[in-house]
Amino acid sequence: MSSAIYAAQLVRMEAARRQTQHQLDLIDRQITRKMTALIPLIGRRQAGFHRGKAPQPGAFLERYRANLAALTAERQPEVDALTRKLARQDAAIAALLARRGPSADQASLGAAPGGERT
Repeated sequence: MSSAIYAAQLVRMEAARRQTQHQLDLIDRQITRKMTALIPLIGRRQAGFHRGKAPQPGAFLERYRANLAALTAERQPEVDALTRKLARQDAAIAALLARRGPSADQASLGAAPGGERT
């Protein structure tokens, strides 16, 4: 294969990998946004405080962790699928670079070590 074909294929593969990583980051931000919106609702459960009882010190943290676990479990199949896809894409990029040769891939394609473009 010519250098231009390798370069074009590498660019396409890296763009697909960036898109998959973006999807994973988007899911993480969505979970964070939902948890941020839930914090005021989680903290209001202190009915006993008004009757002379002190609030339980770890109750808020327990409720926060339970809600976070529920939101994460809800999206876990999607995260797992995207993580597997990302690993396959990393392997495909590494295989392409290995076929090209250790010195030619970075010199002719302008890539920095680690597969990132400069």
